[in-house]
Amino acid sequence: MTTMASAQKSAAQPGAQKPGLRERKKLQTRRAIRRAAYRLFEEQGYDATPVDRIAEAADVSPSTVFRYFPTKEDIVLTDAYAPVLAAGLRARPADEPVVESMRHAAVETLRRLAAEERTELVQRIRLVREVPAVRGRTAENTARDSAMISAVLAERTGRPADDLEIRVVATAILAALQEALVRWVADGRRDAPETLIGRTMDVLARGLTL
Repeated sequence: MTTMASAQKSAAQPGAQKPGLRERKKLQTRRAIRRAAYRLFEEQGYDATPVDRIAEAADVSPSTVFRYFPTKEDIVLTDAYAPVLAAGLRARPADEPVVESMRHAAVETLRRLAAEERTELVQRIRLVREVPAVRGRTAENTARDSAMISAVLAERTGRPADDLEIRVVATAILAALQEALVRWVADGRRDAPETLIGRTMDVLARGLTL
């Protein structure tokens, strides 16, 4: 299913230590690069926006951009959604059905997004759909996110994280969430994303029957 500073705050546990000045500056720089990139992608298109132009708009050097994002595609695909989902899933009751836990975690994550972050989420989904270079990189990000969710499911069940059923459930849930968000954007955001996520989780909960 996006690093957003507010999303990271949402994932923080009560009483967790606040990031230090250096870490806050890193987050600000990362945020400035991403904000500049999305603005330029919207204005002149992804392919027509070189990294040096992004660096200029963010008031950093091209080397700084590459230090935070090794490739231009990473600006779009490197985000904090999966860690927030994992934290939300971990916070749910261990005996709650996994699909219900993920439904709550996903909806809560979306509700906490600021308006600007929702706009960037829409841009991100459009870029994944429309830009082959971005779409081609999504597989490795999906594998990373699936491993993150699998680790939480392993904690809940006492199974190893590489258990086949654990991996299948994690991958299916993430694929379902992504499809819900793609449909949200493709339909012109006619329905609320929370509604589409609810319908998607219903499909999983009833065992993929039609």
